Amino acid sequence: MNDEEARMGFLEHLEELRKRLIRGVIAILMASGVCIFFGERLFSLISAPIVALLPKDSSLIFTSLPDPFFTYLKTGFIAGFFVALPYVLYEVWNFIYPGLHKHERRMAAPFIIIATALFYAGGAFAYFLVFPAAFKFFLSYQTVDLKPMIAIREYVSLVLLLMLAFGAVFETPVVIVFLGLLGLFDSALLKKGRRYFVVLAFVIAAILTPTPDVVNQTLMAVPMLLFDEIGIWVLVIFEKKRERELAKEASEETE
Repeated sequence: MNDEEARMGFLEHLEELRKRLIRGVIAILMASGVCIFFGERLFSLISAPIVALLPKDSSLIFTSLPDPFFTYLKTGFIAGFFVALPYVLYEVWNFIYPGLHKHERRMAAPFIIIATALFYAGGAFAYFLVFPAAFKFFLSYQTVDLKPMIAIREYVSLVLLLMLAFGAVFETPVVIVFLGLLGLFDSALLKKGRRYFVVLAFVIAAILTPTPDVVNQTLMAVPMLLFDEIGIWVLVIFEKKRERELAKEASEETE
């Protein structure tokens, strides 16, 4: 392959990526348009973890007139992303499809189902486990002279970012498997790098969590380490299966 052919191949990949991204963004915008109509209900849902822990005479507040409007918009947009995620993953699959072997190209449905379920599980993990523990810890610092007055703008930004971050963390096994199948690394390299990933996991957790506290960072880093280990062993299984399939194809060609 000469330089011009390599350049054309690279440009074709970029054009294909652009098309997939545009389709994914359109799907998210369409889903968000629907979810925005339920912005108030969605806000009540995501505010439930903190409202349950506030004193009886306390409530969430807003400090500027447009805050509720933009809060509902932001909530609807993130909800739209969650709703459109299966289609976005379908577009991702179509982009990486050419780089897979013949027997691996049949995994479209399992990939979309598992990746979607893991992302939703990450959001649920944040909502049902991380939020109550973290909010209870932070609210424990209130005193007679120090009362919580939580603004909806900051609160919604915090919880939505955390739900997206935990959803992304739960995708670790899927990312590891498919990057491995695309040849960017192998399971042997990942096994050697386990000790370094421990440090990397806490660095990533520190970057993804919007608040610089040990509670949220630890609750994010520990699942990341667990899913890294799961991803490595799943990749080992796929590597062995690929070796068997390639050996089978080679034997059939020689016959």
